[in-house]
Parts: sequence; structure tokens; C-alpha cells
Amino acid sequence: MRDGRPRVAAFTLGGTIAMRAASGDGVTPALSATDLLAAVPGLDGAGVDLTVQDVVNKPGASLSFAEVFDLADTVSGALDDGCAGAVVIQGTDTIEETAYLLDLLVAADGPVVVTGAMRNPSLAGPDGPANILAAMRVAASESARGLGCLVVLNDQIHAARWVAKTHTASPAAFASPGFGPLGHVVEGHVDFPIRLGERSPVVRLVPGRQVRVGLVTIALGDDGALIDAIARHVDGLVVAAFGVGHVPGGAVPTLAKLAEQMPVVLTSRTGAGPVHHRTYGFPGSEADLLARGLISAGYLAPLKARLLLHLLLADGADTTRIKETFADAGGLTQRNTR
Repeated sequence: MRDGRPRVAAFTLGGTIAMRAASGDGVTPALSATDLLAAVPGLDGAGVDLTVQDVVNKPGASLSFAEVFDLADTVSGALDDGCAGAVVIQGTDTIEETAYLLDLLVAADGPVVVTGAMRNPSLAGPDGPANILAAMRVAASESARGLGCLVVLNDQIHAARWVAKTHTASPAAFASPGFGPLGHVVEGHVDFPIRLGERSPVVRLVPGRQVRVGLVTIALGDDGALIDAIARHVDGLVVAAFGVGHVPGGAVPTLAKLAEQMPVVLTSRTGAGPVHHRTYGFPGSEADLLARGLISAGYLAPLKARLLLHLLLADGADTTRIKETFADAGGLTQRNTR
């Protein structure tokens, strides 16, 4: 902290917020961290001591696990070195995934805030500058400490664990289905009417250990053949099932066999609400699948469950630890201990 101002570290990864028109059709990443911050009205008066670093400059869809893992180490180092918080500026295509990885990997209490833009700077009314300013305010806020990674766009503050991109182009694309935002940035102030009961579990990153986790969305008429084909190439599998955790009866033998060979995590494709445990009892129901060894993801969406399973497998976690961590991360621990 200098002159009473909190120090905030900003890291840029590219994305729509950093794009501009080039020769030919469409926009591409081109703007640096300095360019982005120079375009933010009011940033000088935000009361933060800011450091900036260009990490990569690419579309959000092209980010890799390795780049996000390196970013997590860099962010952790900045927070350990005295920064009050960190802001990550990137493409929105993968914000819900990179933010959750940072949520799981960065153990410090300082806020890690991820933001981006839905409108590139060449369009009328680009939202990037306002999102950056709001993210900076949240990263510097004492009230945001201890909440893990947060996602800030459109003046809304979302928990990384629950946030999702819900629209292809709207500036209001980000929401937390089933939960809603934790807070808002209002008149330059950070307000948290809602608090997380506890932050996500911190998972150790094992450098260099390669794993692959598959994600299968169940659809009408699935018989297990495609699941079996995918499973030959993965170390673990996440199933995005119907409703509260259902699959067609024809897919049950394949999933039961796979659950004996690797972790198979059961999620819902609906977008909100938890996997149930004992409401239904027919073949392919949630009770049937869990009895056959599948692991409930609770409230975790399929994309988030895939990331958590990836980290756990990379760390060599056994089935017991995987079940316990998913119960914790998926919001089921209290229910399971009652």
C-alpha cells in the first residue's frame, strides 16, 4: 500500500475487450494492458496503486490449461507479495472456467477478480472500460476478501463457483443461475448484500502431470455407445444428465462399467439446481446411478465439475477424496452430515 492506497495487480490475456479491426473481416486481439487501462475513464481516481502485466493476447477460446495454471501461480505470487487484490482481464468465452480454476488454485484471501467485455472497442458503447473500473474497485475492497475468485461484469459481482455465460452477445450475458449475484458496484461503492457461506476448497496443482477429463451431455435416445467411445481416451468423465440426474436406461450398463474403472461424476445439464440423491428409483435415475458408483457434483455445473475433477486427478486423488471434495465444492457437505 502506497500513500494509503491499496495495490492491485492487473493481468491481461486478450479477448474481445482487447480486439480491434484489422485488414479483412472481423476483429482480433491487438490492444495491450496499457492500451486497455488508458481507455478507462475515472481509473486515476479509483484510489488504487496499479501494476499491469500482459500475460498473453489471444481469444478466450484459445486459452490453455497451462496458461491458466501459470497465471494462478503469478496471481498467487502478487497477493503474497502484498497486493490487496488482482484483476484478470480476458475473453468472455472461457471466463466461467478460468475463474473457477483460479478459485480452486489461489489460496490467498485477497480478491481475484476476472472481467472482460461483450462489445469490442470498435463498437458503439463498448462495455470493457466500465467493467475494468468496476473490477478494480472490487479487487481493492476489504469486503471482497476471503470470497475467493469473483467475476465482475455489468456492475454485478458473481462467485466464480456459480457464474455462467448465458447469452452470446448481451452485455448482461453473465449470471449465476439458481443463486444470483453476490453483490453490485453502485455509485463507485462495492456492496455485498449476500455472503458466501464458505469459499471453494483449495486444490493443489501438480505441475506437469497430464490428465484428460471428458464431458458428455446426455440427449434423447443415448444408448451408451458414444460414452464408451469417449471413455477410451480419458482419465475421468463428467456426465451432464437430464433433470435431477437421469440417463436413458440403455446407457446405464456403460456408465456402471466405467464407474468401476475411473471417476464418473454426475451433473445436471439444466443449468440450475442440484443433482438429487433419492427422489427417483427407476433404472437410469439418480439413485440408481449413484448406487452404481457415480459421484454427485451437487450444485456444480458440468463445466465446473470437469475442472475440479481434472485438478483432483492430476493430484492423484483417490475415490474417497474425490467424493468428499465434490460434496464440499458442490454444496452438499452440510446436507450429507445431517
